[in-house]
Amino acid sequence: MTAIAKAKVLIVATDRFEESELFGPREALLEAGATVVLASDTTEPILATVHDEPGKTIKPDMLIGDVDPADYDALILPGGVGNPDKLRMNETAVGIVRAFHEAGKPVAAICHGPWMLVEADVLRGRTATAWPSIRTDLRNAGATVIDKEVVVDGNLITSRKPDDVPAFNKAVIAAIEAA
Repeated sequence: MTAIAKAKVLIVATDRFEESELFGPREALLEAGATVVLASDTTEPILATVHDEPGKTIKPDMLIGDVDPADYDALILPGGVGNPDKLRMNETAVGIVRAFHEAGKPVAAICHGPWMLVEADVLRGRTATAWPSIRTDLRNAGATVIDKEVVVDGNLITSRKPDDVPAFNKAVIAAIEAA
């Protein structure tokens, strides 16, 4: 059995996540054999956006407050503007990011998702990418920012936008396989 088939991956998201940035990695991980769990600030269905227009909904598996990072092998943080903007104000969600990072587990954030990395203060001395409008935030948090579809720096994986989801998925799966 491969590492990915034994992996348990946590996705943390709330309303206004970018649809392809949650469903794309989730589907790729499930197809690879991983167990994927979605945690949110509610157990009611959360709403995706597709470039700021309403998208699909998905019912979270559990509340953020019930997450034990020790139970998971990797963390995925989708973008969308509203999702990470709300979650970065949730101390428990930020603590989850910090716990995964401190444990050296893969932490993957795409588009506006790296705002969570800023809030968790895990970017100092690291290289990352993100949606253009938040790159200054990453720089101010101590990151070297480059414009590339996927950037892997140790356990941190970042991507810029929905078009980068295939490269993001490959990098996430490779990091889990290597862990």
